[in-house]
Amino acid sequence: MTRAISKVAPGWWDYTTLDEQILADAAALTARDIEQLSRPGFTVRIYDTLQDLYCAQALEYIDAWQQSTPDNPCGICGPIGPTEQLPLVAQMVNAMGLDLAKHEAHFWGMDEWVDADDKPVEIDFPLSFAKADCDLCFNRINPQLMMPMANLHFPVGDLGQYSDSYDQVRCVVMQGGQGEVKHWAFNDPPKREGQYNDQPPKPEEYRKLGTRVTDLHPMTVIQNARTSGGGYVPQVPTRACTVGPKET
Repeated sequence: MTRAISKVAPGWWDYTTLDEQILADAAALTARDIEQLSRPGFTVRIYDTLQDLYCAQALEYIDAWQQSTPDNPCGICGPIGPTEQLPLVAQMVNAMGLDLAKHEAHFWGMDEWVDADDKPVEIDFPLSFAKADCDLCFNRINPQLMMPMANLHFPVGDLGQYSDSYDQVRCVVMQGGQGEVKHWAFNDPPKREGQYNDQPPKPEEYRKLGTRVTDLHPMTVIQNARTSGGGYVPQVPTRACTVGPKET
C-alpha cells in the first residue's frame, strides 16, 4: 500500500504519512483513554501541573544516583527539552547533601548538535546541550558533592566509546522529551530517498540504530529555533549526534 506524502516536508517520512484513520483515532484519545494504555512494562502517569511533572523528572535523577555505588555504578540519561527539571535536580542534591562522587554517580546527555563538518559543537555554542546541562544543573551543584567530570557522558568525540559506556555503567532511567515530529532524542524519521524512497525503515530495522550523526527533520529544526534559538532558524544546525534505540 502506497504511503501518503508528508504534509509538512514532502521529502521526508513523518507521522503525517500514516493512515488517516490511525491519525484520527490518535487525535480522538482523551486523557482517560491514554491512562488506560498502561500495561505490564509500560506505565502511563499523568500529572496535574507542569510543576508536578518537572519535580517527578528531577526525583528520577535523585533516585538513580542514590542507587549508584562504586561497585555497581549507575546513572540517568536526560534530555534538553524540557529543561525546567535541571535546576531542581541541583537544588535537591544540595539540600540533601547527596555526595555524587561518593556514589560514583553517572549522567548521559542524549544528543548534541554537529557543525557543517559533522563535528560536535563546542560547549560555548549558544545552543549546546552540554552547555545547558552544565549551566542549569551541574555547575549549580556544590563542588564538594559533584561527581567527577569523567562521569558525565555526552555524544561527542568517539561515539563508539559513548555507546559502550551504556554497557559499562547501568543506566537506570532514560528520560526523553517527545519532539513535535514525535521523535525521542534526535531519532528523527529519515529522508524519503534511496532505499527509503517508497517505504520508511521497518521498526525492527530502526531499533538496531545506535549512537550516530543523523539528519534532522525540518519540523525539528523549526521547533528548536522556536524553543531555544529565539526563533532564528538559520542558527539551528540541521544534523546532530544522538543516542539510538540500540542503547535504550
